[in-house]
Amino acid sequence: MTGETTVRTAVRIHGRSAQREAVRALLDGLRARSGHLVVTGEPGLGRTALLQWAADSFRAGPVLRLGPGEDRGAPTTAGELLTTLRKAAGEAPLLVCVDDAHLWDAPARSALSHAAERLHTAGRVALLLSVAGHRAVDPEFARLPVVRLDPLAPSHADALLDEVTDGSTDPAVREHLLAEAEGNPALLLALVRRLTPAELRGLRPLPRPTADAGTLAAVAGSALTCPSADARDLLLTVAAAVRAADGPDVDTRLVLDALRHLDPASAPTANPLPDALAGAGDRLRFHSPLLCRAVHATAAPDRRRAAHRALADVLETDGQPLPALLHRSWSPSGPAPVARLADRLAAVAADGTTPASHGLRGTAYARAAELTADAPVRAERYTAAAEQALLAGRPDRARPLLAAARDCAAPAVVRGRAERVRGLAELRDGPVGDAHQSLLLAASLLAEDAPAEAASAALAAADAAWAAGDLSSCLATLSLGPAPVPRDAAGMLGPAAPDAATGADGLPGAVDLAGAVDGAGPGGVPVPTDPPGPRHAADPRQVVAPRHANAPGHATAPGHATVPGHATPGYAAVPSAVLAGGRTGGATPRTDAGARGGPGGTRVCGAVPDPVRDHRVGMRALLEGRLDRAAPSLGQVVERARTDDRPETLLRAASAALLLGNVDAARRAGARALAATRQSGSEALVPQALEYLAYAELRAGRHPQARAHAEEGLRTALRAGQRNTAAHHQAVLALAASIEDEPAAVARHVTAALATARRHGLAQAATLAEWAAARADLGRGRPQDAADRLGLLVLPGPGRGHFAVWRLAVPCFVEAAALAGRPEDTHEVLTDFAGWAAFGADPQAAAQLARCHALLAPPDRADDLYRRALARHDEAGGDFERARTALLYGKWLRRRRRPREARGRLGTALAGFDRCGAGVWAAQARAELRALGAAPQGGGAGTLTGLTPQQLRIARHVAEGATNREVALTLAVSTRTVDYHLRKVFAVLGVRSRLELARMVEHADRTRGDRRAGDRM
Repeated sequence: MTGETTVRTAVRIHGRSAQREAVRALLDGLRARSGHLVVTGEPGLGRTALLQWAADSFRAGPVLRLGPGEDRGAPTTAGELLTTLRKAAGEAPLLVCVDDAHLWDAPARSALSHAAERLHTAGRVALLLSVAGHRAVDPEFARLPVVRLDPLAPSHADALLDEVTDGSTDPAVREHLLAEAEGNPALLLALVRRLTPAELRGLRPLPRPTADAGTLAAVAGSALTCPSADARDLLLTVAAAVRAADGPDVDTRLVLDALRHLDPASAPTANPLPDALAGAGDRLRFHSPLLCRAVHATAAPDRRRAAHRALADVLETDGQPLPALLHRSWSPSGPAPVARLADRLAAVAADGTTPASHGLRGTAYARAAELTADAPVRAERYTAAAEQALLAGRPDRARPLLAAARDCAAPAVVRGRAERVRGLAELRDGPVGDAHQSLLLAASLLAEDAPAEAASAALAAADAAWAAGDLSSCLATLSLGPAPVPRDAAGMLGPAAPDAATGADGLPGAVDLAGAVDGAGPGGVPVPTDPPGPRHAADPRQVVAPRHANAPGHATAPGHATVPGHATPGYAAVPSAVLAGGRTGGATPRTDAGARGGPGGTRVCGAVPDPVRDHRVGMRALLEGRLDRAAPSLGQVVERARTDDRPETLLRAASAALLLGNVDAARRAGARALAATRQSGSEALVPQALEYLAYAELRAGRHPQARAHAEEGLRTALRAGQRNTAAHHQAVLALAASIEDEPAAVARHVTAALATARRHGLAQAATLAEWAAARADLGRGRPQDAADRLGLLVLPGPGRGHFAVWRLAVPCFVEAAALAGRPEDTHEVLTDFAGWAAFGADPQAAAQLARCHALLAPPDRADDLYRRALARHDEAGGDFERARTALLYGKWLRRRRRPREARGRLGTALAGFDRCGAGVWAAQARAELRALGAAPQGGGAGTLTGLTPQQLRIARHVAEGATNREVALTLAVSTRTVDYHLRKVFAVLGVRSRLELARMVEHADRTRGDRRAGDRM
């Protein structure tokens, strides 16, 4: 202990929403039936806290807590246990909590398991067990349903730390504590208790290691108990091997060979394994990462060093120099030449011919930094480690490394690289305004000694400004190259900066982080209008707007632009159809010194092609409406990828291709980029490659594939700690779901996207999510709600949506306002949209404009306008937008008592919606056809035959007047399940009320009865 900080008791459980929902479902089910659930997780994750929360939440009856006696036994038979439960319950529901059930002896566990399967005989009983997750689940409990506690997400761990320290923790200390705790709440609290108030506030240096043996042992508790010396050696060797491994598991042969080196007289075996280990094929791993760390930290120092030496010997024989050197660095014997070992580690980590993952290289750089005495070199090595951690998809590890680099005196170029990594980490998982400033500072610090890296940092800064919706800053960043910073102004400390290309001791001047940036920058993609999806274009002109030399909205000088929509005509110099979350290209691969070109990163005549410059020039030209200057530069970016297989080049090419409207090229480049990122182990780039693929598939009308890419992208983004990237994927999924019959999915994705977007200033993601929610309202026949949402996005004012997105929502707003009886709200934005459509950049805009005018026109003009809109759709293509126009036209015709024409238009609309998977809109078309007396084709729409058996059961109960809760109790499901299926029923049948549903069920039953009577006759 180095301090006596008093930690406030957390008053609520952070995270755990899925686990609490599972427990809540168990408790809610007691109204109709008994149930059981097992909670498992490694030490410190909160199994006991979750059981306590369940006990505190239960109000329907008594709570019984069972535990083992002194002999770790319980009632010896299931019958005895059930008798005990029956007496405790009486007539009321009973909650039984059994914490640490794995500590019971085998007969008691067996009795508990058998009792769980016969709880219904004891009344209404909920049995909630907790078992340790650092070992395999006991066979007695293997058949019971299990809910697992995982480490807390960074945001939840951050909230817990704030709660127990009143938010007083220094930012650098906060990052270090969160990284050390690795999402384990008990370990996080123990680390806080270990520090003094001065250390928490950053006024004194932290103890090293912060998570020492005593702290880890206290959290691990009895899980550290090991019965034999051989088992302890096996656990220690696996724990030591994991430190220099690419993941949580290690090669069994490596471990056994190391054990033979450790004790030549032994005959080590991996069978049977200690409870703490799991084997899969030829790999070994700990069930609990915390226990792995605790085993290593609490081992005797001599034995721990011996294990590392044995592993180093085996790895050197196997020809694996980098992990072998790491183990040598952890096993010094006597006064070892530490400086020479640090230099060797850094040199091998920088050697691209040495096979190693980004994570392993980062570990090597960090260890080299720990062994380095020279402050500038140490700072450079910590920075290189942070770069590798970022590429490995671990920004949580990168931040503490950057904090360590900041504590070292370093030259401007090293501090610039550190600031660049910090900015990129914030761009993926932090406030994008902070990222913008960090990246601008990085560009200025790098300008003199590393101009190519400075240009890359500036491009990433433009990305951040784009994501924030700050057009002026975006244009300024794209137009102004980074200015050199004098050495005295930059505060250069220590010796002169090393060469930007190689750095000190062979360190790379900049790691290939191209495309790894996130935040939806202007290198992103124009949006499609069929259906509108994020960041891609249907036509090269779609990303530009007409240049009006004297237009108030036109940027009159580099870096000084007026935000579109706050001036007239409002569309000047704006890529109005850009849903760019694509990127400027962000950080890019390091270029050799000979290819850096002139001052400030500007390519001089005769220099080799510069992809960063091409992307920057092209994006600046697009934002100014100069397609003639943009197309050649962006075309070069696309062309370069034909002969380059690096992930960064391919990602930049996919972005440029989407900007140019070349969807096929974007799909090819995106697919190649995804394969290349996976092959290279660049986990940070995978979510972006999937994002580009999702945009391209949406543009091509392949909605299932687009959704599949976005769903995988969301998972990889969350796994890589990229909440901003995840928010953009959530917005993409919301847009895709908004045309389907899944309102719950839309709401879920919109809520998730907005939670991060509002916290981190992601204006683009927020606009896309709000648009998706409004479009879902419109599809479900709620124009008033849609108009309210869309009005905030498209009408002039400080709350208007992202400058590159809001115009795309104008056709939806006009439709919603017209259907809601508010046509007067549309005049101003429709005038602006007419100017955009007249420019001809968006193939769908002319048809959408005609449709908007038809919605607002008197009857004598509407007919012609609808026909004109459909003709324009025929020219532009696109099933979804054409079907929307046909649906509106069919509705108009039906209300004008022209049923034959209406039937044809509505049938066409239905076919179009079915073709592109727009289920919620197809339901509207079916409802209109039923109103005409027509039987919609396909799918059994409007009849009960289109329902699943579960949906049919729920529909019948609701038709009989049952509430959702009553249906849930009858069918022994949760109310959420009933809600979900009932929404599906409404969508499939095209009904809008329970009364309509009841009538339809009654009609179907009567029809079936008539048919049976006819058959009997």
